[in-house]
Amino acid sequence: MELSFDSLDPWTRVSRLGGSICLAFYLLFLFYAWRDTSGFLFLDYANLIIHESGHLFFGWGGYTLMILGGTLGELLVPFLCALFFFFHRQTYGFVFSVFWFFENFLYVGTYMADARSRNLPLVNSDESDWTILFSKWGVLPHDQTIGHFTRHLGWLGMFVVLAWLGFRLVRDSQAGPQLRPLEMSPEGKQN
Repeated sequence: MELSFDSLDPWTRVSRLGGSICLAFYLLFLFYAWRDTSGFLFLDYANLIIHESGHLFFGWGGYTLMILGGTLGELLVPFLCALFFFFHRQTYGFVFSVFWFFENFLYVGTYMADARSRNLPLVNSDESDWTILFSKWGVLPHDQTIGHFTRHLGWLGMFVVLAWLGFRLVRDSQAGPQLRPLEMSPEGKQN
């Protein structure tokens, strides 16, 4: 695959019905996430599996990378999906993947903010990844600030990708029919 941005195809069109249904679904999810008080959304069950796999996958890089690997894994998987859909210009898949990427920031931020208080249940350890990492990096007293910043970044990213989807919905629903250029057969006749 050539990585030149000049040769990328146009994005797939966003239909009025499909785009409206997707926006409604995402907005309902945002309302659900905003109302949630646990900090763990139903989508985070899938993210947790990816997180735990990330520890194994990044285990080759030493202790620190293995600990960080959980979060790296849960961010890398949707990021790679977003790259795939970006280069294939699949609008709905790209929006889903970027939304998923930023949704991960909500729980990562919650997990970071819990580094000192240690109230969240853990899967396989007595000490959270972020307690270990923040202690090692000397920023443990700032866990709340870092965690809240990360959560805000997640909210911002989700709203931006939905604004882009809304823009595409409006633009594509107002565009006229797509015309394709005339093709000429080898005999010089129009097809």
